[in-house]
Amino acid sequence: MSKFIHKSDNVSVLMYHIVCPSKYRRTVFSEVVEAKLKEVCGEIQKRYEIEFLEIGADGDHVHFLVQSVPLMSPKKIVQIIKSLTAREIFKSCPEVKKQLWGGAFWSEGYFVSTVSTHGTEKMRKNYVQQQGKMEENGQLRLFQYPVSLLRGNLFKRL
Repeated sequence: MSKFIHKSDNVSVLMYHIVCPSKYRRTVFSEVVEAKLKEVCGEIQKRYEIEFLEIGADGDHVHFLVQSVPLMSPKKIVQIIKSLTAREIFKSCPEVKKQLWGGAFWSEGYFVSTVSTHGTEKMRKNYVQQQGKMEENGQLRLFQYPVSLLRGNLFKRL
């Protein structure tokens, strides 16, 4: 769960939902690669002011729910995550480098979104945890909105 980060001149609770696809959208996140990814993220957490709240891999992309400080831009957070995880995964899982033809691990693009501490964090956390898990009907479950929200103002503009 997120927490307030107290610094000498500010207090913050900045969270981001980051999605990074693998190069060529290849399905490279096996259990071994995902375990290594989580291990590397744990090491990043020790060295940088980035806290990983959740990590969820889904075959060809990974969802990160991270918290950081105002001095680190979302772009900088993504750069740190992508560069360090790619280097360490290539070192420990050489079969992945063969799958990606010896090139880069991550695609150049990424998605980043801020997360509110009121309501949205729980929905996103659940979504990230459920990556790679299918429903009984074979469909991937996306965001679960409460019925009261669906009946409210959400669809009035449509």
